[in-house]
Amino acid sequence: MAEPGAGFYPQQVPIDAYGNGGFRFAGLSHRGSLLCLPSGMQAWDVTLPEQVTIDSLARVFEVAEQLDVLLIGLGGDIARLDPAVRAALKQQGVIVEAIATGGAVRTYNVLLAEDRAVGAALLAVENAR
Repeated sequence: MAEPGAGFYPQQVPIDAYGNGGFRFAGLSHRGSLLCLPSGMQAWDVTLPEQVTIDSLARVFEVAEQLDVLLIGLGGDIARLDPAVRAALKQQGVIVEAIATGGAVRTYNVLLAEDRAVGAALLAVENAR
C-alpha cells in the first residue's frame, strides 16, 4: 500500500476539476495521472494509454476485493485497452469501463456519491472537455 506523503491523499474523495496536466480534489492540486482507490488518492506514473498494464495497475489489484467497478480514463480520447488487463480484472470480479478521462472523472464522481465500490485510474490531460 502507498505510504502517506508526497502524491498520496489518505481517503477517496470526489474530483473537483481535471485538465492542465492534473486534477484538483479536496482543496489540493495534483500534477500527473491519478489512482483513486478505497485506500486513497495517489500519484500514478502512467502517461499514455499503452502504459496501462497489469503491472502499472498493481495497486488496483491489491484492493480489487473492495471494488465493483474500475473506471480507466485513457486521456483525451477513447483508446484501446489491452484485453489482458480487462480479463485479469474480470477474473478478480471487477467491471472495467475504459473511456476518455473526462467521462471517467464524471462517472467516478457520480458512483462515489452513490457510495458505490468504485475506483479510477486516470491519465492526466491538458484540455478538459
